Amino acid sequence: MKKTIVIGGGPAGMIASGFAAKNNEVILFEKNHKLGRKLFITGKGRCNVTNACDPEELIQNTPGNPYFLYSAFYTFDSYATMNFFEQLGVKVKVERGNRVFPVSEKSSDIVKALIRFMENNNVDIRLNSKVEDLIVENNKIVKAIVNGKSIEIENVIIATGGLSYPVTGSDGDGYKFAKKMGHKITKLYPSLVPLKTAEKWCSQLQGLSLKNIELNIFINNKSIYKGFGEMMFTHFGITGPLVLKASRSLIGKYNQNINGYIDLKPALTEKELDNRILRDFEKFINKSFKNSLDELLPQKIIPIIIKLSNIDENKKVNSVTKDERKKLCDIIKRLPITITGDNGYNEAVVTAGGVCVDEIDPSTMKSKIIENLYFAGEVIDVDSYTGGFNLQIAFSTGYLAGNNVNS
Repeated sequence: MKKTIVIGGGPAGMIASGFAAKNNEVILFEKNHKLGRKLFITGKGRCNVTNACDPEELIQNTPGNPYFLYSAFYTFDSYATMNFFEQLGVKVKVERGNRVFPVSEKSSDIVKALIRFMENNNVDIRLNSKVEDLIVENNKIVKAIVNGKSIEIENVIIATGGLSYPVTGSDGDGYKFAKKMGHKITKLYPSLVPLKTAEKWCSQLQGLSLKNIELNIFINNKSIYKGFGEMMFTHFGITGPLVLKASRSLIGKYNQNINGYIDLKPALTEKELDNRILRDFEKFINKSFKNSLDELLPQKIIPIIIKLSNIDENKKVNSVTKDERKKLCDIIKRLPITITGDNGYNEAVVTAGGVCVDEIDPSTMKSKIIENLYFAGEVIDVDSYTGGFNLQIAFSTGYLAGNNVNS
């Protein structure tokens, strides 16, 4: 059997090594002291393992080179992923937005299942093992330097991840290896990342979560993103599923004028909202304006809305004019924020950019430059939105790489 090494013990590396070991002697090298460090923290520790949708929907939710993944998604789709873990003893469930989680809600169960899969296929797992260099001769990798020692090899699968969450060991090693061997690395950006805002009042709302709101983002007055869902205010700006998805549309654009608007009541037209406000004013007719919005808005955001509306907070509601109500409606429907940047790789879910897909065979994940080199996962220039899609990329590309070694 030929000796194949897999560099990286994340989801892509683990699944690739398990499948590769069916026809190869496989060694998986992981520089950390344990496998799947980033996997442990996905889905807030619950592990959003995939999204229960068909391959076309997987493609639609992948802004980063979606059609490169056509073969990967159709060969090993989300239902194959769900079945894979069920067969390993991890029952899964489908939640809102077709997001799939282990029934136990423990990411550790997913990691343990992948380790069982590797052990069942006799993968030689080596922790605390840093691959320092790959030696190429005649367009073929012949040796790996690991912890200062040379190992002769026949195949390599690079599954080192990107740059996001560097505390988990993501430091761009895979890009360095690929670049040294002649591969182009496209420009790298943090993606699915919290956003910074210029407004200081956001910090006053820190921890406030808003559900069923709409977020619109414009660059130089041109709409580039519109979404519905959940978000949260932070000490630096905004975060949450809706914001992370929006951030994908902003990579490389923070030098431009970026304005966002939050619709706190997207289910209501301005006229319907005005009528609702009038009903509340009638109900609280003897109260001051600052005490009239409790049933309409979260308590924490009311002082900000009042300040932005320029209506005297002590004014009796029966004295609020039609024009003032119009301004109030406008603020509620278009709460303005100015986006100034993002929180970088430390808080980014994924890295956008990576090994150029033009130089990888999409049906096998094999390099078109080096004859015994394969890639899997985030190191490739592919990325998706939140909702389990990025882990599906890891599993689909890992499956292809592992199954096609020596094919």
